[in-house]
Amino acid sequence: MGRVYRRREAARARLSRIKAAGLLCAVAAGVFALGMAITHVDEIAIPGSPWTRAAAATSTCDFISVHDGDTIRCGSERVRLSGIDAPELVGSPRCEGERAARSWCDDQLARQSRDALREFLASGTVELTREGKDTYGRTLATVRVNGHDAGNHLMQLGLAKPYP
Repeated sequence: MGRVYRRREAARARLSRIKAAGLLCAVAAGVFALGMAITHVDEIAIPGSPWTRAAAATSTCDFISVHDGDTIRCGSERVRLSGIDAPELVGSPRCEGERAARSWCDDQLARQSRDALREFLASGTVELTREGKDTYGRTLATVRVNGHDAGNHLMQLGLAKPYP
């Protein structure tokens, strides 16, 4: 009985080592695949975020609504134009209390900026190049119409300024 028992235990031990080796190989393959995926992602700095890697995804937008000079909606997605700051409309929380001193609060210019952006976006095919998310959860994106940058257009008109 002792010899049979030892053979079974030896077989169980071999089987356990084989399972462990298989699991180790599977984990190593997974880590390798993840490493390959990460090294093939374009590196883009996302302001205010600890994450510096994000894939830049470009797509067109068929349904656009304009909130103000630097925020639009592409369908249900809220999009913040990257690289610019436009004046705030009356009623914006940024123009109340202590925050008003740090914000660009000019309702007339804000309306001009919003209207100019609306007109620019209506002039052709709107293309978004997504760059990440801002602190409010909006998608940060470069917005182009027929290859022309919407942010640059507003800055040339004096209706927006560069934003780091």
